[in-house]
Amino acid sequence: MNSTYFNRRTIRKYESRDIDENLLDRLLTAGTRTSTTGNMQVYSIIVTRDREMKRMLAPAHFNQPMVMEAPVVLTFCADFNRFNKWCRQRQADPGYDNFLSFMTAAIDALLAAQTICNAAEEEGLGICYLGTATYNADKIIEVLDLPKGVVPVATVTLGWPAVIPDQPDRLPLEAVVHYERYRDFTPGMIDDLYREKEARSDSQQFISENNKTTLAQVFTDVRYKKGDNEYFSAKYLEVIRNQGFLSH
Repeated sequence: MNSTYFNRRTIRKYESRDIDENLLDRLLTAGTRTSTTGNMQVYSIIVTRDREMKRMLAPAHFNQPMVMEAPVVLTFCADFNRFNKWCRQRQADPGYDNFLSFMTAAIDALLAAQTICNAAEEEGLGICYLGTATYNADKIIEVLDLPKGVVPVATVTLGWPAVIPDQPDRLPLEAVVHYERYRDFTPGMIDDLYREKEARSDSQQFISENNKTTLAQVFTDVRYKKGDNEYFSAKYLEVIRNQGFLSH
């Protein structure tokens, strides 16, 4: 198996050099070969290379520096707009204005995104997923002129790594893999699974600098707060509704 998968890192700092157009086309083509529901390919990929367009997108991504620094920004969208138009032009009545169809398209888009990321890393490029694509989907829709039936689900910055950071930690295999049936976790198992993560020096630093007593509190009270989750959930649901996916 390609060792790239075992050495994965999130790259947030990029060299100034561009990505060759032929290489980018090859990566995008790899993305279009990924698995897709019913061979419908109900997703779209918006490629942003223009600096002015990046400047307009940056506020939607909380002005994270890599949006401007990366030579390429890719916005992956759930997209039934194209498929619906094809259906209507072929005397077929599409019934895809619902939540299941949004999920189908979102899954397609994310599969394409990860395939492109895998292919990019094999070429020596670095990638960074931006969760802000769902936080501020309304702003992205406005900047990219996305029509009804199209919703951003992920943004990826792509470029040549300027800095290779330490590899982030991961939970042991038994934390995420279940055989035959789901095996729920006892308090002792939770302690065992999270012990190494909690003991890391960077974890201890997060706890200290945020004036917390546990790493879990850093997540619940600082990084992913209940109020923020509820606000952005309501906001994203409204975007999905406005884009025509929650009619039924």
